[in-house]
Amino acid sequence: MGEFIRFCSEGICNPRSAGLQIPQERTVLVYNWRMADSLLVYNPAAGRISVRPFIGSIIRVLNDHGWRVEVAESVNGRHTTQLARMAAHDNFRAVFAIGGDGTVGQAASGLVGSQTALGVLPAGTANVWAIELGTHAFVWSHLRALKRNAALLAEAEPCAVDVGLCNGLPFLMWAGVGLDAMTVRKLEPRKRFEKYLAVPEYFATTVWNMSLWRGMNLQIVADDRQVEGHYLLAVASNIRHYLGGMTEISPSAALDDGEMDLWLFSGDNLATAFRHFFDMRAGRHVTSDQARRLPFRKASIESDTPFPLQMDGEPMLGATLATLEVLPRSLRVLMPVEARRRLCQSCPESES
Repeated sequence: MGEFIRFCSEGICNPRSAGLQIPQERTVLVYNWRMADSLLVYNPAAGRISVRPFIGSIIRVLNDHGWRVEVAESVNGRHTTQLARMAAHDNFRAVFAIGGDGTVGQAASGLVGSQTALGVLPAGTANVWAIELGTHAFVWSHLRALKRNAALLAEAEPCAVDVGLCNGLPFLMWAGVGLDAMTVRKLEPRKRFEKYLAVPEYFATTVWNMSLWRGMNLQIVADDRQVEGHYLLAVASNIRHYLGGMTEISPSAALDDGEMDLWLFSGDNLATAFRHFFDMRAGRHVTSDQARRLPFRKASIESDTPFPLQMDGEPMLGATLATLEVLPRSLRVLMPVEARRRLCQSCPESES
């Protein structure tokens, strides 16, 4: 698994032209790689339902809308990023990524600063990016979502959105330290059957971590402001939704305004953590004296002791310092017109 897999209508061509190793005994059908203008990369482990049986129908939809597609199955997050970077190097028009929020962030990492657009076909467990854009994810109740979203994005124009850097690594949605990163580290990766219990498992794991976690002393610099305090959680958010899409942490966030929000949630016990959760669910955290929002372009979070770290819902190595920076409008993303109008300030459709 993890080899570069292509499906062909014109014959068989050599997948090693992409620089990837293919087992000798494996026969691979491919499009003419010289003619492709997009890459469809999918995470076979994403979500509650395998997407592999649906790949052919997605290709046909994209073909019907004039796209010439190569297909690759990703073996892990780093591979997803490498595949996206290769597509950008070859000047592909777009990378269509099928998977969850982690796959979205990994594909975005390979496209930052390029002219290749990212099109997301959500098929993960939480699918917060899909909630942000107002599209349906591929789940049992929306089995046709992949084809519908492919048709929608096939006609969409790219919009340039902001990307964040955390310790030099790109993220599209969030970078968090503390309680949420502890939960992500406990949960990921998960087997497919465990994803059917995603909500209760996430809640139970978070409650367990809250009962043990006493917070951290942080020194924060956000542009020209300096803050010190004891916090359960610090999260930099580029989008509106958070906590598996259950809350809007930054209700008025724009994807292309050149800044992000750094949210700080104070406290040191289970009761305070529960209060933050219910405040976020109700939108009260925006005015709470226990939560603070720091808009930033550059920021740093430092502690005397190592803290857990997550980016786009994927666990990262812990650290005592997290440096944050916004890369304005550095990623081209295909998104529906209505989403552009709600979430972007600079795209033509958002001004109409």
